Amino acid sequence: MAATILAEGRHVLTNVPKIRDVAIMAEMLEALGIQVTTSGPHELTIDTPATSSLSVVAPYELVEKMRASIVVLGPLLARCGRATVSMPGGDDFGSRPIDYHLHGLEEMGATFSSAHGFINGEVAGGRLHGAVLGLEFPSHTTTDNLLMAAVLAEGVTVIENAAREPEVVDLANFLISMGAMIDGAGTSRITVTGVDALTPVTHEVVGDRVVAATYLTAVAMTEGSVTVHGVTASDLEMLLAKLHQVGAQIDANGSTVTATMEQRLVATDFATLPYPGVATDYTPCLVAALSIASGVSFVTENLFAGRFRYVDELRRMGADIRSDGHHLVIRGCDLLSGARVKSHDIRAGAAVILAGMVADGETVIDDDGHVDRGYEDLPGTLASLGGKVERW
Repeated sequence: MAATILAEGRHVLTNVPKIRDVAIMAEMLEALGIQVTTSGPHELTIDTPATSSLSVVAPYELVEKMRASIVVLGPLLARCGRATVSMPGGDDFGSRPIDYHLHGLEEMGATFSSAHGFINGEVAGGRLHGAVLGLEFPSHTTTDNLLMAAVLAEGVTVIENAAREPEVVDLANFLISMGAMIDGAGTSRITVTGVDALTPVTHEVVGDRVVAATYLTAVAMTEGSVTVHGVTASDLEMLLAKLHQVGAQIDANGSTVTATMEQRLVATDFATLPYPGVATDYTPCLVAALSIASGVSFVTENLFAGRFRYVDELRRMGADIRSDGHHLVIRGCDLLSGARVKSHDIRAGAAVILAGMVADGETVIDDDGHVDRGYEDLPGTLASLGGKVERW
């Protein structure tokens, strides 16, 4: 959605989930002067005006709701030569500074100042220039931001230690179909040769592998079988390997993955790493699953220091989890106990919902609106699969 800032005209995005974050980004684009219309059940039509009609101010009330909205910064600087963006908000699970974004854009010719909670960026001469950008960490959103900025920059940009996620590849494919010149997406070295202009296109958005992982993990906890359509097994390779280790049978065919569980989970260990490692977004649901596994599991969170807030909620439900810094020791128990718990962020919300499905008695989840930011009716989908989940 942010990439549609780069080209005047009508863009069409299909396979778009009905989630709150999409609605927030739609509001963001509309605040910039871009018209967003729901043109089908999972389709958006986005009409981007001429550069002179674009606003370059991303307002606080929208940016503070979703940290990923910082990705409008690169496209605005590339298209308009200036941007004013509020400091980002979003899920509260530790500091995630935007220094990598700013440093990369500065290497491309942008200058920044900050005042009153806003970042003000300008490009001398109005056009970014190519540069060799070495990321200290393969940040997903930083790679997105720099990639979008580079496609309209003058000259060649090389992003070293780039993020390799399937979503980065999907963004690159979208930009290439618009006329961008990009090589190496999906590897740690992306080369972009800037072009003068892009054109709008129709694009099918890649399936959400974290949502798929949630349903696959759910069946590993509850037993039974579930088939997820619209994801590629290779994009879920490490997650599927962990589910296999805990006892699930995995069958993959093209864009379909089936998980079947006929026994109690067994313990396993893992550490979160940038893609293709185990994603940090998989961790809360996996920890919920391991809390009822046979044996002791060890989990290390390498990416976000504050990601373990949901552990206290699982402990309220009887989980035997000990934390030490960014490590967890999980001693699987026979049965969780229903309790009143909180959803601290999107994935934490999903984790306590899954835990509630296998707990004795009733579990009530407060602040469940976080889940709607990343899932299209998670309670309803789980209920359709046989889970006793309802919203009230």
